[in-house]
Amino acid sequence: MERYSPHVTVACVIERQGRYLMVEEERGGPLTCFNQPAGHVEPGEGPIAAIRREVEEETAWQVQLTGYLGLYVFQSPDGLTFHSHGFVARPKTYLATPLDSDIHATHWLTLEELAIHEHAQRLRSPLVMQRLHDMRAGRLFPLSVIHE
Repeated sequence: MERYSPHVTVACVIERQGRYLMVEEERGGPLTCFNQPAGHVEPGEGPIAAIRREVEEETAWQVQLTGYLGLYVFQSPDGLTFHSHGFVARPKTYLATPLDSDIHATHWLTLEELAIHEHAQRLRSPLVMQRLHDMRAGRLFPLSVIHE
């Protein structure tokens, strides 16, 4: 019997003046897609360290984490299961360092612009809007609920 091994990931909603920091990334087709800064938790790393690293690698921003949205379980169309830890942060310092190679650009987008991308099916997954709506509804936990 094969052992159940979900992909453990992190993602972060970062808001500044009514706009959200998004990455435009490759998705293996003619069009790019939009996602919050996100990625896999690496061996020996906890979710908090992982999201700080991923945000910096994908956006060149250092952030101050302000809350935990919770654990999102997502089944992809190709049958992969993801356990994604959602975070909220505010931007702190822009480093102007090179972005990960699969990131085309970063954008500060409004909720309306994201809804247009959602309608055009250019969001990475339904979790992008779910995390955003949860943050806007105030569904946040303190970071202290994570014990690393």
